[in-house]
Amino acid sequence: YGNFVLRLKWKLAGTGFVNAGIQFRSERLRDPAHEMTGYQADLGDKYWGALYDESRRNRVLATPDQAAMPARIKADDWNDYEIRAEGRRIRLTLNGTQTVDYTEADAAIPLSGFIGLQIHGGGKALVSYKDLTIVELP
Repeated sequence: YGNFVLRLKWKLAGTGFVNAGIQFRSERLRDPAHEMTGYQADLGDKYWGALYDESRRNRVLATPDQAAMPARIKADDWNDYEIRAEGRRIRLTLNGTQTVDYTEADAAIPLSGFIGLQIHGGGKALVSYKDLTIVELP
């Protein structure tokens, strides 16, 4: 997928490092084969609603004020996420609040790729996703 609006519901629980996310405009890596490289709409403490560049630049590209995010997250309940990718512009919305409005400056970064659902290792965690819809944009 290149230009699209992806909407879904998610629930995240656990102990330790509890982190998950939605990969998009991504490619599967050969080594390690269980990872993808590309954008990630992040979920988890200190990363709520952030845009991360997984296994490519390995850094947060844009993040909301993390101190305000716990009040916006429904613990032990379903939460909404919207990912809007249009050209070089990416917008993330978590529970109705836009958390990221990012424009990619690097022309070498691909504008299309796979979508993947992710759970991070390192903690005892369970992530659930449901009601995924995607609308392709011109």
